Amino acid sequence: MLVKLAIYPGTFDPITNGHLDIVKRALKLFDRLIIAIGENPAKKPLFTLEERIFMINEAIKDLPERNLIEVDSFSGLLVDYAKRKGAIAIIRGLRAVSDFEYELQLALMNRKLSNSIDTVFLMPSLKWIFLSSSIIKEAAKFGGDVSDLVPPIVVQKLKEKFREME
Repeated sequence: MLVKLAIYPGTFDPITNGHLDIVKRALKLFDRLIIAIGENPAKKPLFTLEERIFMINEAIKDLPERNLIEVDSFSGLLVDYAKRKGAIAIIRGLRAVSDFEYELQLALMNRKLSNSIDTVFLMPSLKWIFLSSSIIKEAAKFGGDVSDLVPPIVVQKLKEKFREME
């Protein structure tokens, strides 16, 4: 039997409850899921790759579907990574109309590079629709309570990171 594998790529700097909502939705459609942290030299993440992998693993450890999820990282073209892994789809979260144009451009380029891999757009629950890692970092930096927006490990690591930066 063919296993339907999807890749959920992102920076995940840090992972949020919105990301976890997309993970759960994707697992209703696919047999397995790889949460793939893209290494983008143009971006300056707050957390190291190792810290992000750790936080994601902690955030998903109690999910009933944990055994269906792999956490990995990649550099280079996403479609090349997806092909190497045997994925049939790329998962992308859409929060607002403003996300759509950019995501559509990415999806069309990925389709041009490999027409064997589909892009599946998923919307998070309404309670997470406004949420982004950037907003989380900004609020946490200035002492805002983000504990209901991210997994507990992320709250802890954000506090540690911003204490180090003082």
